Amino acid sequence: MPKVLISDELSPAAVEIFAHRGVEADLKPGLKPDELKAILAGYDGLAIRSATKVTADLLQAAGALKVIGRAGIGVDNVDVPAATAKGIVVMNTPFGNSVTTAEHAIAMMFSLARQIPRADASTQAGKWEKSKFMGMELFNKTLGIIGCGNIGAIVADRARGLKMRVIAYDPYLSAERAVDLGVEKVELDELFRRADVITLHVPKTDATRNMINAAALARMKPGVRIVNCARGGLVVETDLRAALDSGHVAGAAFDVFETEPAKSSPLFGHPSVICTPHLGASTAEAQENVALQVAEQMSDYLLTGAVSNALNMPSVSAEEAPRLRPYLRLAEQLGSFAGQITESAIEAVNFEFQGEVAELNCRPIAAIALTGVLAPLLANVNMVSAPTVARERGIAISETKRERCDAYHTLIRVTLKTERRTRSIAGTLFDGERPRIVEIESVPLEAEVTNHMLFVRNLDRPGLIGHLGTILGDANVNIASFHLGRHRAGEDAVALVAVDEPLSEDLLARVSQLPNVLMARSLRF
Repeated sequence: MPKVLISDELSPAAVEIFAHRGVEADLKPGLKPDELKAILAGYDGLAIRSATKVTADLLQAAGALKVIGRAGIGVDNVDVPAATAKGIVVMNTPFGNSVTTAEHAIAMMFSLARQIPRADASTQAGKWEKSKFMGMELFNKTLGIIGCGNIGAIVADRARGLKMRVIAYDPYLSAERAVDLGVEKVELDELFRRADVITLHVPKTDATRNMINAAALARMKPGVRIVNCARGGLVVETDLRAALDSGHVAGAAFDVFETEPAKSSPLFGHPSVICTPHLGASTAEAQENVALQVAEQMSDYLLTGAVSNALNMPSVSAEEAPRLRPYLRLAEQLGSFAGQITESAIEAVNFEFQGEVAELNCRPIAAIALTGVLAPLLANVNMVSAPTVARERGIAISETKRERCDAYHTLIRVTLKTERRTRSIAGTLFDGERPRIVEIESVPLEAEVTNHMLFVRNLDRPGLIGHLGTILGDANVNIASFHLGRHRAGEDAVALVAVDEPLSEDLLARVSQLPNVLMARSLRF
């Protein structure tokens, strides 16, 4: 039974879901880093919120850990590259708290427009400073949304209900989607120039870190108000404080800060700033939603291989997983075959999908094929880490899809370009589930992959089969099957021999020395 450690406070419903799905879950919130490191190796999954810091150092003790699930959208507390390098899937729950976070942004905008926090404090202090807290109507004002994904789209919908004009900057927002949302898609400089209120809803990446700095603030409309319920570090807080002090920015409402927990900030103490302690997802409904979602996602992955909302691996739905399974097995065999017969540095890999497989979700198929290619050359690589490992080594990865397949109903071909040559291997499924190799280096050949195989590339001359059989027989190596293929008589040919045990280096050397043999490789699957 898979085991999951829940190291942060999580709804009891999550533990119930794990148990119902057949996953053992241990709820141990509040562990110190050394305590967590000491027990982590005993678990298949780690479920967290924001308190647990999953560092590269912690991951050194991960043992057989397969998945990290973050109950929430942000993964700033997870070293995703380190997890990827260890082959660990990192999931988040981007939808469970979308409404709650969007509502908080709207609440912050209202509070900023009507100075509600200061007015409340003044009134409860026994003052009646009605004329001091002059507000701003949101009606007919222009709201600029930076990032129009799940949360940004909900904010846009609510703002339109307030009869605000909504403009949005998002490089990934299509014109059609903008029309559906009822927003005007604009470039960032135009948003700065036109928006009365700006709200941020983007992740913190290298592209967005410090995106609101002194230069950006200078391009904004005088009197602008800024709301950030997304991530700390998107705004340079010292630059914003200066813009607030000068009056260029009329106010700011922040739920997130560059350093959290935020014990101090350049924004603290300014009369036109509203601050909350990262409450965007803090509703009972949202916490329940993300807890249930992370438990379901992690259970699906550990029990069926289905992948949802992963940051470092292609998604595979529970419905897709059974249909993909035979293709994943075939792709891994093809990749492993290609990797084992490769002699020089790999420059590029192409995965070609023809026929029925081209209609499926091919990203996980390509990922596991790439794993097969790299595994003979590198230790501890899997379908999570393989794409990153390939990029680090400058290997170009490409995919090709063809709806038609002339010879078979479905076909996968793996082509490797190395420093010396280009080679390919192709395979199909018989009866929809039995992998078969059908082509090696453009030579047609049909063979089932077994645990131990001998691959020989040779010139098509008489006598090879006899010599090869004699060498293997003299070494008491039993031949399970023998498959041959060639282009044309007298030209290049290949032999794929299934044997009952691995070949020794000495035996392989004797095969390599046979007349007309160009290559001999012992393969293990």
